Amino acid sequence: MSGKKAVVYRMVIGRHICPYGLKVIDLLKSQGYSVEDHHLTTREETDTFKETHGVKTTPQTFIDDKRVGGYDDLKKYFGKAHEGTTYKPIIAIFSTTFLMALSAAWAMPELTFTKVIMLFIAFSMCVLAIQKLKDLEAFSLQFLGYDLLAQKWVKYAYIYPFVEMFAGVSMISGFLIVISAPAALLIGTIGAVSVFKAVYIDKRELKCACVGGNSNVPLGFISLTENLMMMGMALWMLFSLA
Repeated sequence: MSGKKAVVYRMVIGRHICPYGLKVIDLLKSQGYSVEDHHLTTREETDTFKETHGVKTTPQTFIDDKRVGGYDDLKKYFGKAHEGTTYKPIIAIFSTTFLMALSAAWAMPELTFTKVIMLFIAFSMCVLAIQKLKDLEAFSLQFLGYDLLAQKWVKYAYIYPFVEMFAGVSMISGFLIVISAPAALLIGTIGAVSVFKAVYIDKRELKCACVGGNSNVPLGFISLTENLMMMGMALWMLFSLA
């Protein structure tokens, strides 16, 4: 048995189980701690505990008779504090959409390699549009920080995700390419120029709104790549129409 022990006080009232309490216990066990788990089963008991220990939230963790704190405090204690900028969201999206494109190729053997790449880009555009549309206000606030057209015409920040979604859906089906391809080329070009200026000319350290507002994805090469992919896809579709 491990000699490392921790005491956790967490709220378990009726059917309500605090999710952070479960995370605290899981984190402690992953670090090799045995856990003495105390349930706060009533609102009165919870309030009394908070008042006694001078805290505002539960769960609370104690190690070596010293209060470490809640879940975020415990992560800091173990050196697992929340990271700043991260590419994880964009990696997750691109990995998933690429697998979707490969799955489509498996289901439809007549698909060429070029079509698979086109589907990958189109699927990515649709998923990225969903990320933006789930909180359009938050997206617009972050987008306005660097997009050149949006800074001149604020409504463009609200229009952009719909254009991206329309272009992606159109490219999947091949319907209305004569409209969607120029639209994708336009927003992709504006986006590429905006990112290049903000990152490589103005040397600004910003977060990218590509996966929606309030993201921690840094504005940079990945953001530029997204726009270049959109531009390349649009040009290919236009070329195919000729």
